[in-house]
Amino acid sequence: MDLGELLSQRGEVYFIGIKGTGMCALAELFFHSGLSVSGSDRSEVFYTDGILRDLGIPFHECFDAAHVPKGAALAIHSAAYSIETNPEMARARDLGIPLLKYTDALGAYSALFDSSGIAGVHGKTTTTAMAGALFRAAELPARVLAGSAVSVFGGRSTLNLGDKYFAAETCEYRRHFLAFHPRRIILTSVESDHQDYFPAYADIRDAFVEYVLRLPPGGALIYCADDPGAVEVADLVKHRRNDIDYIPYGFSAEDQYRIENYEVKDERTLFRFDGQIFSLRIPGRHCVLDAAAALVLTSLLVKEERGRWTAEQRRNAVLALEEFSGSRRRSEILGEKGGVLFMDDYGHHPTALRTTLQGLKEFYPRRRLIVSFMSHTYTRTAALLDDFAASLLPADLVFLHKIYASAREVYTGGINGRTLFEKTREVFSKQKPEALPGSPVFYTEEPEAAAEQLKDILREGDLFITMGAGDNWRLGQKLFAGLNTVPEGTGSRGAGPQGAGS
Repeated sequence: MDLGELLSQRGEVYFIGIKGTGMCALAELFFHSGLSVSGSDRSEVFYTDGILRDLGIPFHECFDAAHVPKGAALAIHSAAYSIETNPEMARARDLGIPLLKYTDALGAYSALFDSSGIAGVHGKTTTTAMAGALFRAAELPARVLAGSAVSVFGGRSTLNLGDKYFAAETCEYRRHFLAFHPRRIILTSVESDHQDYFPAYADIRDAFVEYVLRLPPGGALIYCADDPGAVEVADLVKHRRNDIDYIPYGFSAEDQYRIENYEVKDERTLFRFDGQIFSLRIPGRHCVLDAAAALVLTSLLVKEERGRWTAEQRRNAVLALEEFSGSRRRSEILGEKGGVLFMDDYGHHPTALRTTLQGLKEFYPRRRLIVSFMSHTYTRTAALLDDFAASLLPADLVFLHKIYASAREVYTGGINGRTLFEKTREVFSKQKPEALPGSPVFYTEEPEAAAEQLKDILREGDLFITMGAGDNWRLGQKLFAGLNTVPEGTGSRGAGPQGAGS
């Protein structure tokens, strides 16, 4: 199936699992390319329901073979479904309609543009979102696809500014990013993760090496000089490819793309990069790194498009980062009630937890930091148990819960939520003895069971954040919705920025 031909013919495309963030985003891109788009999903309401309805894209709220249009030129399905269990996929096969998995469809779409892939274990969503904001400031004819809803994209995951360039978040899990056709790659970070698929660090590192090797001659690798894994991948590729450009950025980078003059002041992060002072309303050094990566990519495209930035575009870029308010579930601020600031974050890896919490502590030094964390997958928790416990040390109080299971693994006993609780309590007792007597680490099997206890604990000036890829975000929503007043305490009442982590 030739996707370019399909686009030129304005064919009909059917999306199976259309409410997923990536699927909805790709459906929107296809829709704006003039295709007839429809789809199906479960009846559960997602934030993407509103996006699809705003666009006028019809979708069924169940899976039924009868839904599949007989004249469809292509069917795209979420990786969550298989032809053995999904009746619509089986029907598409029987009708002779080509079937593409989401990541393969994204890859085919990327081949139609001058494309850039944003990759890394951490930071790719925020980097992609910032790139979109900067593309707009630089007036680049580009399309962008991020892995979450982005406020400056109008609450969507896509941005449509033109049809020459394409930048997308690309995922390492199961080597999905190998379907993408990049001319440039941003590599934010490489470390052990997805242990169910990459048992050892070398496995995931080699997957990133394989992805970078997909760059064509004259392509560019933009990599974080502060991340050992990203540097290792770049070094390994250098031994095999001398026909691509290697562009390091970060606090330890040399020459043009070195971050300097980092400062946190009045709930703003200030830094100097490429001869310009920038300000961010979102916390953490990791967000500054994400901004630097997005600036490098934008500068490369500006150079190719018109040679240099105009003075007005430079001013717009500074303003774009100053106004950047993040994306859904990346240190997302729910609001402030009773003097308590409520946030939610998708961080589910020790490095993401540590950097996000450190950034929040630095950004809100007068707030007591209270965290609810729900670990995701037994394999990740078991492999990184000590790291998880230590990553939570920046918090003042920690609430832990059962492990949020994944459909891709089967629990065989051993590590569970209480294991992480015991390890974290042990680490806190050794590293933060000043918190005693009384442990600052608590456990409830179900996240929402902590609500009543937290109502008694929370006080004015606190920052409460739910973290993880599980469903403990419901705890924060419940507290925020039901909390009218809390005991008076000390600390800043300012809600601060609408933030985003990586």
